[in-house]
Amino acid sequence: METTKAVAKTGIGKPDLATIVGLIVALGCIMGGLLFEGGKIGDVVQFTAAMIVMGGTCGAVMVATPLRVLIGAAKRLLGVFFDPSVSFTELIEQLVAYATKARKGGLVGLEEDAQATPDVFLQKALMLAVDGTDLQELRKMLEIDMAITEHRGEAEAKVFESAGGFAPTIGIIGAVLGLIQVMKNLANIDEVGHGIAVSFVATVYGVGAANLLFLPAATKIKARINLETQRQEIILEAISAIIEGLNPKLIRAKLEVYAHGEPVKAKPKEEKAPAESPAGA
Repeated sequence: METTKAVAKTGIGKPDLATIVGLIVALGCIMGGLLFEGGKIGDVVQFTAAMIVMGGTCGAVMVATPLRVLIGAAKRLLGVFFDPSVSFTELIEQLVAYATKARKGGLVGLEEDAQATPDVFLQKALMLAVDGTDLQELRKMLEIDMAITEHRGEAEAKVFESAGGFAPTIGIIGAVLGLIQVMKNLANIDEVGHGIAVSFVATVYGVGAANLLFLPAATKIKARINLETQRQEIILEAISAIIEGLNPKLIRAKLEVYAHGEPVKAKPKEEKAPAESPAGA
């Protein structure tokens, strides 16, 4: 069934151009500014500074975060560079198809579709409907699932917010460690200036990692969570309307508000003729 495949598009997804282009622009402008000021790329390429900042930040985050949340956050990082979201238009088309099928053959006819979909939330909603669960009880159960998913996602986003807070401080620690080594060589005044410059690279890494990677990643993850919540809301409203026996056209009109400007009205025009012909007969 084509509509089932449309909703089943989960997983890594396509690359998120906003993230990729954003990082290229940010790093390109920073490095370009360095070059315009007469600096060299080698001036900020320091393996030890990167090791101190990234290793120290990861260690601090691990201390501050439960292991299960940490693993979930690592998986969420893929969502920053890849867009796994499903088109709301395709989802609405899928749910309207379910409504049409249920209107013709009853809710029991959706059992096969429930078993076929890999979407856990949609599968649960369909199975509850097929089993004849009371509408209020169904809504309560699915809303609990939605709340738990949202809270888990927010906890995972906070992991990167924590990293964004730790990184600059770890960078300062790296700078201090570098200055300690500089102080040991005060007799060689030619090396002092160079050593001080190198020691502050750790601070650049800390502030840069926080503001170019960790904090933006947390914001992007929250945006993904918001879209996932809206997707679940669409499913909840659609399944509730199907149980109430609402006309598929009314269900489509009710769900179109979630489409965010996607062209959901293009396909319905093509479906009107075959949908009305049995009634005319």
